[in-house]
Amino acid sequence: MWAAGACCSRQAGEGGAGGATARTPVKTFQAYLPPAHRTYSCIHCRAHLASHDELISKSFQGSQGRAYLFNSVVNVGCGPAEERVLLTGLHAVADIYCECCKTMLGWKYEHAFESSQKYKEGKFIIELAHMVKENGWD
Repeated sequence: MWAAGACCSRQAGEGGAGGATARTPVKTFQAYLPPAHRTYSCIHCRAHLASHDELISKSFQGSQGRAYLFNSVVNVGCGPAEERVLLTGLHAVADIYCECCKTMLGWKYEHAFESSQKYKEGKFIIELAHMVKENGWD
C-alpha cells in the first residue's frame, strides 16, 4: 500500500588525512501515503504521519493542547510503554516520535485498564501542535 523512499540524509563519521571529514550518508526510510489522499504530516520535517481515512476522533487532549486519535500511523517510532493516569483514567502508553526528525508527537495506547476505554488499545494520539494537513484539503 505504501512505497518506501529516502527521508533524511545524515552525515556520519570523521577522519581522513589533515583533519578532513569523511562523509558517509546514512539514509532513513519513510513510507509515503498515496498522493491523492488527504494526509497529516509532521509540521517539522513534513514526513507523512497518517491518512485522513485513519482518523477516529478530533476530541482528544494532549500534553500541548488538542490532539487527534488515529487507527494507524506511519513513519513513527515507539518508546517503551509506561503506566500514566490520563484524563480518562489509567492507561499503559508509549510515546511516539517522528522517525525522520525525532520530534515527540504523542503516544500509542498499549493497554486500557478500564473496560470503557478498551477501544483505544493499539490506537495513536498525535498532537495538533506537531502536524499539518496536506494534499487536497479545502
